Amino acid sequence: MNQMEALQRIQQLGVSSFESRDVSALLQVSPANASMLLGRLAKRGLVRRLTRGRWGIGEPTAALLAEQVAAPSPTYVSLQSALFRHGVIEQVPGMTYAATLGRARKIRTPRGTVSVHRIPPELFGGFELADDGAKVATAEKALFDLIYLSPTRSRLFVKLPETEFPRSFKWAEANRWAKLIRGKSRRAFVEKKLAEMRQASERQRADA
Repeated sequence: MNQMEALQRIQQLGVSSFESRDVSALLQVSPANASMLLGRLAKRGLVRRLTRGRWGIGEPTAALLAEQVAAPSPTYVSLQSALFRHGVIEQVPGMTYAATLGRARKIRTPRGTVSVHRIPPELFGGFELADDGAKVATAEKALFDLIYLSPTRSRLFVKLPETEFPRSFKWAEANRWAKLIRGKSRRAFVEKKLAEMRQASERQRADA
């Protein structure tokens, strides 16, 4: 089987990202031969190396890249990245932030760095499909995720970015997610932060 025949077989999987072991099983070759084949395809620009052992086809947006590198764990773009896309913050994030059901980690790729953060299953959701097909949190869920993760050990989200909420922002929706938090202390913390941010937003609008 030549490289182009192998590529056609890979494309027939109908997925945008895959692992070397997937190709090994698909083509019935050893893992070493699968990695060698994918390396040659990558040199020709026909596939891309995302991370060690994971590859992709096509040129994904930053949002789709987050899902690809975190696969097979369900993932959606959130936190600062989603807030920026919705115009709630003006500062461009230095990497793509995402929420996942998998483990939290920072993944460096040739296309940029993806920072994924674990959300418990009962809090996973609140995203919409963007034009590029990527899952992106609503503004309300992105803010909730940011506040929910701020007390974690990484302390990555302790300092919240400067925000400006549109009149269409649904505070009740953010609070609905807060009520789903199982831990009483974390739920109280998130609800308090949401109330403070809502009051600050209303004062800012009144002073404008």
